[in-house]
Formats: sequence, C-alpha cells, structure tokens
Amino acid sequence: MAALAEKTALLDTATKDIFDWSDDATPLRDAMWDKVMESNGHNTDKTSEQAAKWEDMNDTDLKAAAEKLLK
Repeated sequence: MAALAEKTALLDTATKDIFDWSDDATPLRDAMWDKVMESNGHNTDKTSEQAAKWEDMNDTDLKAAAEKLLK
C-alpha cells in the first residue's frame, strides 16, 4: 500500500504546490481530470482512459504532462 501512496503522491498534491505559475489549491489529479473533461466534451470514458496513464507515470513525466495540459 505504501508503494501506491508514493506513486500517486504528486497526483494528490495541490497544483499550486507543484507549479510556481499556479495559485490553484485543486489536487493535480482533479485539475488534470477537469481539463481533459472540458476538452473532450465531458466524455468520462475517454477521460478515464487518459487518467489511467497518469497513475503509471513517474513524477518527472507526470509533471511535464500536467504542465503541457494545464498551462
């Protein structure tokens, strides 16, 4: 269980605590989810597919993907 917690820690961190350009207290996972939902017409299935990939990313790749998506 600890490995899972470490793996998703960045996803559960407030966006403002990851990026100096953000003042959003929303957890990164939720901010990314919301942005993907907006871009695909609120298709939950497509968003779930995308979100599943975030779980397998290392922190460096996740941060880069998040910045590209959110900035």
